[in-house]
Amino acid sequence: MPKPLTKAEIEAIFRAFAEHDPEPEGELEYVNIFTLLVAVVLSAQATDVGVNKATRALFAAADTPEKMVALGEEKIRDFIKTIGLYRNKARNVFLLSQALIEKHGSAVPADRDALEALPGVGRKTANVVLNIGFGQPTIAVDTHLFRVGNRTGLAPGKTPLAVELQLLKRVPKQYLLHAHHWLILHGRYICKARKPECYHCIIAQWCRYPDKTPPPG
Repeated sequence: MPKPLTKAEIEAIFRAFAEHDPEPEGELEYVNIFTLLVAVVLSAQATDVGVNKATRALFAAADTPEKMVALGEEKIRDFIKTIGLYRNKARNVFLLSQALIEKHGSAVPADRDALEALPGVGRKTANVVLNIGFGQPTIAVDTHLFRVGNRTGLAPGKTPLAVELQLLKRVPKQYLLHAHHWLILHGRYICKARKPECYHCIIAQWCRYPDKTPPPG
C-alpha cells in the first residue's frame, strides 16, 4: 500500500488548487436556490450539460415551487424527457415542490435532515445544495470525487460516505468550502476514469497513483 499523504502534502495539494482556480464554480445552471435544488435532483446519473439543456426552458416556465406545481407532473416530464430516468425525476420535482410549499413556506431549507426528507433528495444532493446555495463547507461525493479521493490517496474509502468523512477530517479548514468543486472538476477533466491526464496534473507530485499516464507521443 502507498504511504499515506502527510498533512503538509494535503495542504500543498489544496494550495495548488486554490492558486489555479481561486473561485471554482459548479457547472449546473440555475436562477435561484429552488432551481439549484431541482437541477441537482435532475443531475443524478446524467451529465450537467444534458441537464442544462433541459432546464433552461423548464426554469423559464417555472422558477418557484408554486409555478412548478402549477405546471404539473406531465408538463415537467415534457421539459425533461431528454434526461435519463425522466419520469421518476419529474414526479420527484413535482412532489418536492409541493413539500416545500406545505412544510417550508416555499423556501429551500438550509438543513441536511430537512433536505434529505424531500422526495428525490439524498445525502449527495443535500451536500451540493448546502455548499453552493448556503455556503456551507460540505463535500458531495460523486463518481469523480470518489475516484480522485481513492486514486490520489487524499481520502481512501470503500464508500462515498467514507471518502466524504475522510475529506472533512483531512482538508484544511480554509479550503473546505471549495474542496468539493476542485475535486469534482479535477476528476471530470484531468483525473479521468480510463486515462488520467497525469502529464498536466497540477497535483501530480504529491499524488500516490502509481500508474501515472505519460505525455502522448
